[in-house]
Amino acid sequence: MFRFRRKDSKNGEGKKGSTSSLSKKSKGSSASGPGAVNMANGTTVFRVIVPDNVKPGEEFQVYAGSRIVRVRCPPDSKPGQSLQITVPTDPSADTGPPGGKPGAGPPPPGAPGSSKPSGPPLEDSPNVQRIPDDGSGGPPAYMVTIPDGTQGGTQFPVTIQGQQLMVTCPPNANPGTQVRIVPPPPPADQSPPGSSRSTSGGGGMAANNDKDDKTQLFEVEVPRGVKPGQPFALLAGGVRVLVTCPVNASPGQRIRFKLPLALTQKREAPLTGPAAVRLSYDKDGWTRTIRVSDMKFQWIRVDNAGDIETDKKRFDVKNSAYVRKLDLRAGDDPRIRTGILSLVPAGEASVDSKIKNSEGRDLVSYGQIANAQVKPFEEKASWFQETCAQLCVEWNEGHMRMNVRRAFLLGDSVDAVMSLSRKDLRKLWRFEFIGEMGIDAGGLAREWFQCVTEEIFDPDMGLWQSSAVNQMSMEINPASEYCCEDHLVYYRFLGRVMGKALFDRQLVAGHMVQYIYKHMLGWPVAFNDLQSVDEEYYNSLKQLESLVKSGEDLEMLCLDFTTTQEVLGNKEEIELVKGGADIEVSNDNFPEYLEACLKYKLLDRVKPQLNELLLGFFDVIPEPLLTVFDFQELELLMCGLPTIDMEDWQEHTEYSGEYDDMPDHEVCQWFWEVVTDWDQEMKARLLQFVTGTSGVPSRGFGVLQGNDGNIRKFTLHGVPVGMCLYPRAHTCFNRIDLPIYETKEDLAEKLKLAVTMVATGFDIE
Repeated sequence: MFRFRRKDSKNGEGKKGSTSSLSKKSKGSSASGPGAVNMANGTTVFRVIVPDNVKPGEEFQVYAGSRIVRVRCPPDSKPGQSLQITVPTDPSADTGPPGGKPGAGPPPPGAPGSSKPSGPPLEDSPNVQRIPDDGSGGPPAYMVTIPDGTQGGTQFPVTIQGQQLMVTCPPNANPGTQVRIVPPPPPADQSPPGSSRSTSGGGGMAANNDKDDKTQLFEVEVPRGVKPGQPFALLAGGVRVLVTCPVNASPGQRIRFKLPLALTQKREAPLTGPAAVRLSYDKDGWTRTIRVSDMKFQWIRVDNAGDIETDKKRFDVKNSAYVRKLDLRAGDDPRIRTGILSLVPAGEASVDSKIKNSEGRDLVSYGQIANAQVKPFEEKASWFQETCAQLCVEWNEGHMRMNVRRAFLLGDSVDAVMSLSRKDLRKLWRFEFIGEMGIDAGGLAREWFQCVTEEIFDPDMGLWQSSAVNQMSMEINPASEYCCEDHLVYYRFLGRVMGKALFDRQLVAGHMVQYIYKHMLGWPVAFNDLQSVDEEYYNSLKQLESLVKSGEDLEMLCLDFTTTQEVLGNKEEIELVKGGADIEVSNDNFPEYLEACLKYKLLDRVKPQLNELLLGFFDVIPEPLLTVFDFQELELLMCGLPTIDMEDWQEHTEYSGEYDDMPDHEVCQWFWEVVTDWDQEMKARLLQFVTGTSGVPSRGFGVLQGNDGNIRKFTLHGVPVGMCLYPRAHTCFNRIDLPIYETKEDLAEKLKLAVTMVATGFDIE
């Protein structure tokens, strides 16, 4: 059970027993105080602090909204500790749907939460047009034309599939504009005529789709060199799968296995953009495949011939990779799970390939996820958001009212969010800033996500710090426990906020270092990822590697399996492995030393914080749902596509090498012509490739910083084609090595491939 002491979001001072402020009401304030109000079950959850001089078993009075209640101090609590109490909901709270007016009463017939209409099914409204199915098996979507007289934030009724629904007009939309919606499926006894699609509660999709139940039988020959019990990869129906050799089989024998048709069915739309480029080079590097034995996704590394590479017993700088593993456990509080975080070899990591709804029925199948994985980013994002809409708890099952005070924004928000169950996190949230007039039609939610994430990513808070390699990216502060009381609560809170932002199509205000996005996705991290965390540390290890290759004796350097960490100006020695201070680094154990360094830098030094961040994130988002994205796409989805001013970008670009002071060089002109023609996604990916993040400084490219904190403008560095065939990035200096290509077409092809391949972990040189 977390214990949280409120922190004033303005002055950062801890407040012990500060409950009197809850009773002060300004003109126009809400009748309820800070907290999360569950609008369905008739109760409200508050977090209160045990006042001074109160002993275990004694009662004390606190304000719960507008009322005074008596609370008995538990036997194991003491003054200053936080308690959670549940009281009947304030009867003055309104229960209208988002965008409705206070006191408007129950929703109209047919709207979520209303009684079911009687009589024959109603026809679709004339301003409703169904979007043709894309073959993914997802829920039906519709284009709805906003009627005359409708203003942004107000609602208008439509009839779809025999249901009368209320649609909220987006703030930036006008009458005549078309909006895309995914309505909840009709109840089981209200299916439209001719529909055989079964539905489940909680907005679930069809359970056990027929095409998912059908399988196709394959027969293959066990390849040479494969031993009983050893997995091997092959193409079955155009899909790469992982098959385990039976214990009674040997090379040359034929074995049979079955695959669902949903997995092997043909793609119905041609691949475009980065997806097409990536798949055309899928023979080299780490890639996800389906494991036939349990239909889980698993990482494998394939060689140039397309054969699976077996995991090496010892660490290898070029080929070894690790994936974070999070074992979920039940916590003392049913709302707060615990977990054990570790790094395991990438080949041992797996994740479910199905998503179930609240009733335990299949909501999304492996076939649908596999189809979504190869779609362009925009289509992936749409599919992801539609699936989240299916997971959202229906309005009539409950929704949350989040009451916060602007002067205590972070403290009130942590209290409210951390009091919620995982089901509450998937309910619709309405926000209210106490003492301010305003109805949440979407704008208050956007403001809340923006303000809360800005405050928690602020380096002055002590939870996050600017990356040593990229000043635009934030990394977890390893010494956060010395800077912020109950620091782990904030990381769990932030994980929930980021998950909820993804779930509700909101954005967060902080760009994180790349390896954190990889951990969120369960992507492999390798030795080269150290360069994006600490380039000086990475270069020192590379120098040691060179010494080993040249035959030098590392024992002469008197190194051991320890590292030094500086905390608040004090240096302390950290053992990389148990008893590391007594283990001398030698040429023989150097691979194990590199492995220990990688695990420490990419996980161990921030394991408690990252563990809470991931636990909070997965309280909202099912992990299989994220398997469709790469780490660059996840950053774009969470932070949004940046607004890029091409004139500002070009104006503040420097030229070096073969292009020294030659912005008019033909190849440089080709570069800008190609980039200008790219869409926003590819421009953002180019920024990620060169600078390490898609973020653009608020004052433009003229103040782009390097790893030393100094201004280092975007730089085009000319190199001969013989030096490198593909463009190379140096994120510490915001520099791209651009070969002198002979044609614009060649430049466009190589640049697109380099920018796209950086997310796959493939070596294209």
